[in-house]
Amino acid sequence: MDIAWLCLTAVGLSMDAFAVAVAKGLSMRSMRWGQAVVIAAFFGVFQGIMPIIGWVLGSSFSQLIEPIDHWVIFAILAAVGAKMIWDSIREEPEDACPLADQRLDVRELALLAVATSIDALAVGVSFALMQVNIGVAAGIIAGITFLLSLAGVVVGHLFGVRFQRAAGVAGGIVLVLIACKVLFEHLEILAL
Repeated sequence: MDIAWLCLTAVGLSMDAFAVAVAKGLSMRSMRWGQAVVIAAFFGVFQGIMPIIGWVLGSSFSQLIEPIDHWVIFAILAAVGAKMIWDSIREEPEDACPLADQRLDVRELALLAVATSIDALAVGVSFALMQVNIGVAAGIIAGITFLLSLAGVVVGHLFGVRFQRAAGVAGGIVLVLIACKVLFEHLEILAL
């Protein structure tokens, strides 16, 4: 997987964090850059750690499933992407109170960061099967998630929750497309 595909994967994975960051930005009456950086850092760090954990788990059994690894990769990425799309379409945007600034609750932020990075754990398993350099992948995912989460807080502060649903759908579509690319390349339908 080359850098461009890693970046697209990172963007797809970070859409949940972006959507939550939008909701967090919505609750800020005035833009608080310190809080925005903390929110983005939580999401970036967790999104960077989870693929490493998934990669370690995937590496331990990758030789057992090597004959069908392309199908496993396809299934994981397509399922994660489809779930993101489904959740984004059926759930109502979180209501946040834009009238009063809220203090950051570190426990809540950690739970949100874990919840939005579970997809990255599953993708980490597929990285082990594709023999991706996990250090580079985790760094790209963490960096892009940090930047998009920071942007999400700003967007949420400026525009509210209008883009929350679209971000989740876009992230899911990206992961499904990457899943199809992996499968098509293995089946030699697509040669990139």
